[in-house]
Amino acid sequence: MLNALQVVTIVVVGVMVGVEFSVAFVINPILNALPGDSGQLGRAHGGRMLGAAMPVWYSTSLALVAAWATAGWHDHGAGLVVTAGALLIVSVIMSILLLVPINNRGKTWTPDNRPADWKEQMNRWDRFHYVRVAVIIAAFALLAAALT
Repeated sequence: MLNALQVVTIVVVGVMVGVEFSVAFVINPILNALPGDSGQLGRAHGGRMLGAAMPVWYSTSLALVAAWATAGWHDHGAGLVVTAGALLIVSVIMSILLLVPINNRGKTWTPDNRPADWKEQMNRWDRFHYVRVAVIIAAFALLAAALT
């Protein structure tokens, strides 16, 4: 049973990391290169879509890591799993305090109502997101290492 939990956790966290990595290094650079208002509209739509999905994904990931840490408490990789969980908690705190407020503003913007500093706010979101991606990659790597 523990093996199944480990596999499910690795897959769920790994796909989440892949989505967040893709947003940082593929999707947003594509949107930023689009002409006119297309990029801003795309980011607003992405903010609405992922803003709804990611809280569930992060919560599920945390719950799975907590279950793994509990079920595998006496395994040699338990410390790595607990540390990965702590990093995921850091990523959630970062999200709530730093990224979500910007996203909540940005997802409502249109070319007619966006503030003059909208690009600066999106750049700030991107910088915070890069840090969050690094944190969740580290958590994922620790989970993978805990399997060995």
